[in-house]
Amino acid sequence: MARTIAKDHDQKRTQILQSAAKVFAEQGFDRASMTQLARECGISKANIYHYYDSKDAILYDILDTYLRDLRDRICGIDLVGADAAERLRRIVAEVLRAYQGADHEHQVQIGAMSALPEDQQKQMRAYQRDMVRFLSDAVRDTAPEVFDGQEDKLRSATMSVFGMLNWYYMWNTGAGTQAREDYAVLVTNLTLNGVKAL
Repeated sequence: MARTIAKDHDQKRTQILQSAAKVFAEQGFDRASMTQLARECGISKANIYHYYDSKDAILYDILDTYLRDLRDRICGIDLVGADAAERLRRIVAEVLRAYQGADHEHQVQIGAMSALPEDQQKQMRAYQRDMVRFLSDAVRDTAPEVFDGQEDKLRSATMSVFGMLNWYYMWNTGAGTQAREDYAVLVTNLTLNGVKAL
């Protein structure tokens, strides 16, 4: 007889992923143990193995869940009816909102993605490329005459915007929604007009 899935299966899986992300972010993926994960989760090691057969499987699920959901959230923004500047502002604001509360997952992405097998890393990079392409299209639309035939310049501008957003994540992790909205306006104005817009 097949074993039934517990009613709280998804909730426990989410708890394991959140707890593991915290441990991996604080201890480093290589140094973290399944015993530490179990302690952080408040469950037995055997119970973790009921959900995941290895630390590597947990790492993959943390990053796949985080980056896929982030990609879907960013690329799914409703931009209908917005002009180019407003589209850029909405995307920037949504990235900042999406980063809120995801510090551990973001640190694991930066510090441990290279521990995945190459095929899984490719999948994660594909999620990242989708987000970069989405933002890049918005940046291009703000000044098509500047970026026409200038793919290197467009990439530099796009990655500079991401750099500003990641800086904010690194140094303002506790910032609330309004502070993030204000910074989204600053980044958008800076991108559109340079420092004179400030």
